[in-house]
Amino acid sequence: MTESFDHSALLRLIDERSAAFRRAAAPDLDAPVPSCPGWTLFDLVRHLGTGRRWWAAIVAVGPAESPDKDTAVAPDEPEALLAWYAEANELLLSVLREAGPGRACWTWWSAGVSPANAWGVARRRVHELLVHTYEAQLAASVVELMPAAVALDGVAEFLDTCNSTPAAWPYEPATLHYHAAEGRSWLALDEIGAWPAPLKDDHAAASASAAGTAEELLLFVWGRRTLGDLRAEDDPQVFERLIAWEPEDVARPRPAGRVGGRRRGRQGGVRLSVRAARSRCAPVR
Repeated sequence: MTESFDHSALLRLIDERSAAFRRAAAPDLDAPVPSCPGWTLFDLVRHLGTGRRWWAAIVAVGPAESPDKDTAVAPDEPEALLAWYAEANELLLSVLREAGPGRACWTWWSAGVSPANAWGVARRRVHELLVHTYEAQLAASVVELMPAAVALDGVAEFLDTCNSTPAAWPYEPATLHYHAAEGRSWLALDEIGAWPAPLKDDHAAASASAAGTAEELLLFVWGRRTLGDLRAEDDPQVFERLIAWEPEDVARPRPAGRVGGRRRGRQGGVRLSVRAARSRCAPVR
């Protein structure tokens, strides 16, 4: 697992990206979101606000089962909705700040390499915000370039959280390379699971690869771009299989030499398919 930002940096990024999201969304909440068919910016604000309240409750509870979703109804009036979202974001920041990076908590990714703790939640929330801010800016026709270092960590975070599992890869062993202009990551798929790691000079040859800027790769792994939008080489079917793969919900010892993460513990967890994790405006994850 690659740790690019410490806990305090992640909290600053949540605050900064949230402000950018509100600036893009505020002028016209009725604007349709092109990357989320059938959704308006109102829906996107409500989606993010609900998620922030839910994850704040999860971190506050600690290592327990997932709490019920927040039942509070988002306001219908635009200014009230934006204020409600801002309050939800501040609630999340407050809980994460008080918890510190190491507080264990329920997550749906506990079988992979992303840690099931407040730091892991903060990192996931940063990149959810990064992608949804892009979508809000797209809807408002004011798209800005993502901060490159944050987008690069976003690619690594998606692989750590959504593409790591001890479940056996059901096809021939494969190695996927993700080449970003600002850095690289890779993903090994074999009989002992899927394990992302930084690409080294002596890396294995790729079964398939995709190259682009960090922002382009981030939008691809989140399902906002297609493989055709990138510079792809070798066998594209490996990417297609990875996206469609629904691993069995298992926990196995990580093979010797693998780095990071934790096994599923008594707190439980849910392993999403990559397709579900990258689906457009999926339920809060």
